[in-house]
Amino acid sequence: MCLTCGCGSGETHIEGDGTQVHTHADGTTHSHAHGHDHAHDHGHDHSHDHAHDHAHDPVHAPAHGHGPLHYGTGAAGTSAPGMTQARLVQIERDILAKNDGAAQRNRRLLAQRGIFALNLVSSPGSGKTTLLVRTIELLAGRLPVTVIEGDQQTSVDADRIRATGAPALQINTGKGCHLDAEMIHTALDRLAPSPHSVLMIENVGNLVCPAGFDLGEAHKVVVLSVTEGEDKPLKYPDMFYAASLMLLNKADLLPHLRFDVERCIANARRINPSIEIVQLSATTDQGMDEWLAWIERGAAQARAQAD
Repeated sequence: MCLTCGCGSGETHIEGDGTQVHTHADGTTHSHAHGHDHAHDHGHDHSHDHAHDHAHDPVHAPAHGHGPLHYGTGAAGTSAPGMTQARLVQIERDILAKNDGAAQRNRRLLAQRGIFALNLVSSPGSGKTTLLVRTIELLAGRLPVTVIEGDQQTSVDADRIRATGAPALQINTGKGCHLDAEMIHTALDRLAPSPHSVLMIENVGNLVCPAGFDLGEAHKVVVLSVTEGEDKPLKYPDMFYAASLMLLNKADLLPHLRFDVERCIANARRINPSIEIVQLSATTDQGMDEWLAWIERGAAQARAQAD
């Protein structure tokens, strides 16, 4: 479950043998195969008393009634009808504690095998999959790459990745707007990426919810297309704060756009002064050498730490 939007209660499908990852509204997650009919006892009562306190959380708004209504000023950083800030904070702690435990398990497994794992995050349409395909093509013969694809529905992106010859597994999150660490653990069991390789996790297109969910990766890499606007880092600060690297994608389109590159970079570094930035294009290969060198440095470090 995502505290921000309440998504994730339901079924997540992982390609292969019919495994479903079932997530409850309290954040409890488990996986099971659906090759037979069975009933589940989930260890808790599914009937809920909805006699909530309906007092509204504080909302920041100008006294004269104009300007934005800001629902993120409370302790939880968000708001939900009928729920106090204290309750929202407790739910967030419970959900993220469970996820962080699974993420640390993933991180230990990846470290033991010397696997360099990256979590690619962006808005829909930023060009993540095209960039990933070209990255795999250019790394051929240099580094083996395995891919976990996250989308709400379809296996279109995983099919594109597999066409390059790289192993890929599709996770469909259903109503969920992000991947979580338990999903990645199940996918790692299925894929079994080779030691001293690179694992690319293409998260669901969303600049909000994936920022809060550690998957066990070495780095979050945020992909920002020049078609999106240079103010994106200011509008979605949590994601840019969490990322180690920003890939400013589709740079070949800059001559045709009113996009201020320097302003975009300044905005990103206003949120995260240490963020690294690479301008590139998967269409013309501009900047791809710099991106590949960054991956190879990380992979070498992961390999050295495992040896």
